[in-house]
Amino acid sequence: MNIQWYPGHMTKTRRMIAEQIKHVDAVCEIVDARIPVSSRNPDVDELTAGKPRLVVLNRVDQADPDATKRWAAWFRAKGYAVMESDAKSGAGTKQFAAAVKTLLADKLRAYAEKGQNRVVRVMILGVPNVGKSTFINRIAGRKTAKTEDRPGVTRAKQWVPIDRGLELLDTPGILWPKFEDQSVGLNLAYTGAVKDEILDMETLGCHLMAYLGTNYPEALRTGYKLPSLPERQDGEEDVAWGYRLLEAAGKKRGFLISGGEVDTERMAKILLDEYRAGKLGRFTLEMPEETEQPAASE
Repeated sequence: MNIQWYPGHMTKTRRMIAEQIKHVDAVCEIVDARIPVSSRNPDVDELTAGKPRLVVLNRVDQADPDATKRWAAWFRAKGYAVMESDAKSGAGTKQFAAAVKTLLADKLRAYAEKGQNRVVRVMILGVPNVGKSTFINRIAGRKTAKTEDRPGVTRAKQWVPIDRGLELLDTPGILWPKFEDQSVGLNLAYTGAVKDEILDMETLGCHLMAYLGTNYPEALRTGYKLPSLPERQDGEEDVAWGYRLLEAAGKKRGFLISGGEVDTERMAKILLDEYRAGKLGRFTLEMPEETEQPAASE
């Protein structure tokens, strides 16, 4: 699958970040705990160079807990402050103000020594549909940012005042022009960061089935009530094995069409819906020891 998606508003977002970065004290980068590196735009490091960084591992309720601990340690080793959250339920979000104060402790101390009581401004960044607006609404304690469970909803910057001298700058989600590593594009597609309308959902479902069959076979077997999973043949590609897994799950669900053939396209859409809703279990799709930051390509 050749996944590319770079609408015009993302070019505008890059320009806006470059213009606004001088007006903020710190950057809060929200990533999906299920795909912590794939959900990071590699351009952000350059765009926000020199600013203290807080990384929020969001949607931890859907990620493998052990993997989340390893990712938190990985980001801290790179010099970032880290917090974990599930913005939808609000879990972990109350730590935000304290985390920002700790991150900016030296600057705030300098302000206090000069008798200055300045508003702290933090830019919120992240790829589309990573939960930025939901996170901001939780921090603010009210609905200030528009939220929908699809990418591309926030289209313009907006300043959100928070109690205790804190303001947040909400920004549109920003992807990058091309995914050098195809697994990055797949991970973003699995989690809904790329619009489903431009994807081949059946092929995407085959890839996800193959990943879950390899790394979380018991959860897959239990989730679809399969006595056993179809065995992978020697040299069988992900798409081919994933298709047979889709067939097995679809047959069990009774998704049959004329001639008794399994409606694998319907099953693929159900698989992605259930994965995104966390109904199949808590899965992390990449690990620190096997992944490095993807390179941006123009």
